[in-house]
Amino acid sequence: MFIYLSKKIAIPNNIHLKCLSWNKHQGFIACGGEDGLLRVLKLETQTDDNRLKGLAAPSNLSMNQTLEGHSGAVQVVTWNERNEKLTTSDQNGLIIVWMLYKGAWYEEMINNRNKSVVRSMSWNADGQKICIVYEDGAVIVGSELKGSQLAHVAWSPDSKILLFGMANGEVHIYDNQGNFIMKMNISCLAGATGAVSLAGIHWYAGAGGYSEPDSPCLAICFDNGRCQIMRYENDENPVFIDALMNVISIQWNHCGSVLAVAGSLRATNVDKEFNVVQFYTPFGEHLRTLKVSGKHLSGISWEGGGLRIALAVDSYIYFANIRPDYKWGYCCSTVVYAYTKPERQEYCVVYWDTKNNEKFVKYVKNLISITTSGDFCILASKADEKQPQYVLILCNSIGTPLDSKYIDIDPLFVTMTRTHVITASKEAFYLWQYRVAKKLTALEINQVTRTKKGDPICCITATDKTLIVGRESGIIQRYTLPNVALIHKYSSNSRAHYLSLNCDSSRLAIIDISGLLTLLDLEVHPPGSEGTGDQAAAGDPSKFERKDVWDLKWANDNPDLFAVMEKTRMYVFRNLDPEEPIQTSGYICNFEDLEIKSVLLDEIMKNPERPNKDNLFNFEIRSLRDSRALIEKVGIEDASQFIEDNPHPRLWHLLAEAALQKLDLKTAEEAFVRCKDYPGIQFVKRLGNLQSEPMKQAEVAAYFGRFEEAESMYLHMDRRDLAINLRIKLGDWFKVLQLLDTGSGYSDDALLAQANNGIGDYFADRQKWYLILAVPYYLKGRNQERLADCYYKLEDYNGLEQLAADLPENHKLLPEIGEMFATVGMCEQAVKAYLKSNQPKAAVDTCVHLNQWNKAVELARAHNMKEIKSLLSKYASHLLEENKTLEAVELYRKAHHFLDAAKLMFKIADKEAKKMSRPLRVKKLYVLAAQLVEDYHEQVKTSQQIKAKGKKSEATFALAGLLEEDATSSDNRIADSAWRGAEAYHFFLLAQRQLHAGYPENATRTALHLREYEDVIPAVEIYSLLALCSAANRSFGTCSKAFIKLESLESLSSEQRQLYEDLALQIFTKYPPKDSRMVETQRSSEGAEGKLPTCIVTGRPIQEYQFWMCSVCKHCALEQEITKYNCCPLCHSALV
Repeated sequence: MFIYLSKKIAIPNNIHLKCLSWNKHQGFIACGGEDGLLRVLKLETQTDDNRLKGLAAPSNLSMNQTLEGHSGAVQVVTWNERNEKLTTSDQNGLIIVWMLYKGAWYEEMINNRNKSVVRSMSWNADGQKICIVYEDGAVIVGSELKGSQLAHVAWSPDSKILLFGMANGEVHIYDNQGNFIMKMNISCLAGATGAVSLAGIHWYAGAGGYSEPDSPCLAICFDNGRCQIMRYENDENPVFIDALMNVISIQWNHCGSVLAVAGSLRATNVDKEFNVVQFYTPFGEHLRTLKVSGKHLSGISWEGGGLRIALAVDSYIYFANIRPDYKWGYCCSTVVYAYTKPERQEYCVVYWDTKNNEKFVKYVKNLISITTSGDFCILASKADEKQPQYVLILCNSIGTPLDSKYIDIDPLFVTMTRTHVITASKEAFYLWQYRVAKKLTALEINQVTRTKKGDPICCITATDKTLIVGRESGIIQRYTLPNVALIHKYSSNSRAHYLSLNCDSSRLAIIDISGLLTLLDLEVHPPGSEGTGDQAAAGDPSKFERKDVWDLKWANDNPDLFAVMEKTRMYVFRNLDPEEPIQTSGYICNFEDLEIKSVLLDEIMKNPERPNKDNLFNFEIRSLRDSRALIEKVGIEDASQFIEDNPHPRLWHLLAEAALQKLDLKTAEEAFVRCKDYPGIQFVKRLGNLQSEPMKQAEVAAYFGRFEEAESMYLHMDRRDLAINLRIKLGDWFKVLQLLDTGSGYSDDALLAQANNGIGDYFADRQKWYLILAVPYYLKGRNQERLADCYYKLEDYNGLEQLAADLPENHKLLPEIGEMFATVGMCEQAVKAYLKSNQPKAAVDTCVHLNQWNKAVELARAHNMKEIKSLLSKYASHLLEENKTLEAVELYRKAHHFLDAAKLMFKIADKEAKKMSRPLRVKKLYVLAAQLVEDYHEQVKTSQQIKAKGKKSEATFALAGLLEEDATSSDNRIADSAWRGAEAYHFFLLAQRQLHAGYPENATRTALHLREYEDVIPAVEIYSLLALCSAANRSFGTCSKAFIKLESLESLSSEQRQLYEDLALQIFTKYPPKDSRMVETQRSSEGAEGKLPTCIVTGRPIQEYQFWMCSVCKHCALEQEITKYNCCPLCHSALV
């Protein structure tokens, strides 16, 4: 930052001031002094010139009101900015609250305690409470502090805590109810001798955001210059400052980024004190020192925007202007700047394209600096809050990151050239050859150069071939790039703050810490050389000095041109001669082509979310203005001579344009040659070939961008074709269409289509709702490709489907339309598009991708594609590898590969059966598998019917179906006995239900039937159930046979076998092994034609000739029994 005194206001009658306060919101300045003096002032700027905004604008007192009411010296003034109140107190303890009414201040309330003097007053952040402390310890808002002399008070940002500063230097912490909490630990006074008193307490409330997420905000300062800055009231690691001065007052700026410490400093070896204001960062880094004349400085106060500070000195109010060190840069017509928001911890970095007035925003944590060069910018930030690691991010002009580099040194100073980024800490500098798309083949060269300890780096600058490093001792080192070799050292009497090299690296500009600008010639000319005369003509750079300089920019195309900012004036120097100053407070963006681009960052930062082009200015230097004036007022010949004496490509171009306006083609051609403008030379040659003067004038008008004038000339000459060509070159298709529609005669259909397509492209490029406007133009222009793209982006799939239907077969656009449908899951429409373009494989792939396997198989068969089977198997294998067996079953089922699905289903059922899962679950799995087999049988039968086409009988169909099954099925066991597993578990469950229902005879009969399913259900389960049922039925003969079978099973262990033997012994010692009923004899009866079917309802053999049979599983049941059910007890299909 840079600071300088700008204005002084005298108080009448030479009354000395005691206090000062600047209202941050409304801009009123209240000052109190001896003899009851209380004045309210207001400075306002009045100007009609946009360039004179901010600090450069003249300011006048719009209010200068004396408030009557105090008789003693006014010692404390404080503002309630939320409610527009002013609270004042004098040496007699009288407190007055003032209010603003109709533009003037009036008394609203008076309080006179008449016991003590008010030492401090403070409103809380929301302006609802005020805390007033008296010297004798009395406190308004809170409890009285007996035996304590108070000096200062401050609210916490959340209004929950009050800090009281005692006269003895202690700071006590209270809650907002007046309850004592603790004494604050004051660490900054360690080692201090003598009595100290508090000079000030200021707790920044955070209204303007924070410069860093963990930035200190509570400043406590003592009169001996010791200061500690804390993050909160109990911070154990505060920042310490020793200002080495007698402190009177302290105050934070509007955003808590700068702390002003005001007081007096004793001059070295002189028994005299002078007033100074020191400026520090929240982390204790010293920024600037401002010296102020006068005997006694009594108060300071910041302006609301932080651009000015007011100082009360004797009977004067001094104003100092602040030029903040904004984080900003300029590259490729883009202003890049950063600011903080109260609600976010990150920096908001804005890339403002000044040409198109567009902005791009990104958020960066722990941003340190922004550096720009050419088309790129570097964002330096701290990568890790806990570790000392930093990152340099290379971005383009819209904030897109292109490259990055992590470094271990603190990037306090950063500069960049077209190929390198150089960053430096106080001890070392780092060289990074960055890479962008234009030069990706460049080798990356990184180099860290350490320097000697004891002489820290204070600033750096670089061009493509030279690096300059400034040291705090005043030494300036010159290195070559890119090999970084130290070739020269220069010495200076003061510490450099800012360095800048001209375009050819021959001269260095140095601005020191006090704002003094000096120049240093890097190219030393030997005596008697030609350069000596040039240097004499240009003045001696070693004697050049300018004061109060805070910004400088060399011209990009002339080593002798540079512009500087001195206070609120911009000076342009040519050969060290200044031009007349320009009144402005802008920061210089660019200096090129005799034109300076400047930006009013102060105004932009007032509303950084909405940058305004009114805050961007272009200044022409004197030679450009003079050349233009000569051309306009004197003539081309005299102007040509002036430009010859002061050559510059911009001036020659200006002369060429003026010559073209007057059709002086010879002069124009010579001027274009001098400024090396090849397109301009070609244009002049083309003009020379034209015979018609009006035609030449029309071409010149078009060249200078006066397109409406050129068009009217073409139409006046009846050359509508040239007018149309002009609009085509400009891409103004609306005008082309208008010219084609309004013109008489034949109109080219191809040109009409091109115009309609151009308008369609105009709307389509703007996306969103403009796409709807593009559709009719694409229809007129018969541009099916862009029309399809519009339909797709508008999600108008009906229109896209209609477009696909209207296109001829094998059109090149059909596959793209098919892909569009596939991306949104519209399988049927995608298949139609692919088939119409004769790409059945793409159609099948789409079905597979969208999991429409039945459609895929159908298409594959219809087009004799063999790879569908392998693709299906591959996908199924993938699912099985991931243990997604049921998904594989569903895949095969959807693809109508029922037999493969059935095989997997049988495997699942067998696995569950081995795990001894619930029988009902196992039965369901076997039923599903069997139904898949039935679906397979039905599929084979249907395919035979389709092949026969009604020429064969049903018997022939059936026989052909069986033969195809035998030929295609690799596992006949599954196809032949599909229901066997379901039958086994059905009867297993049925026997248990019958036993629990109290029908042991039926249960025994069903259990006897289970003996046929030992290959499905473990034998131990079958015979255990049979022994249980027969014992309950008192058929001990059958029970005995079941126990004999159990004891003979090899799968049982010896312990299990012994248990069965013991149980049998207990039963059959009590009951003889004989059946009381002939169950087995009845069960084993057979019919005349073999084994009788078993009823799936009761488990009994069916001996009647009429019985019910399921249409799905083909199992039978007695008619009188099945009437009780709505579905088949085995396969659970609905009864027909």
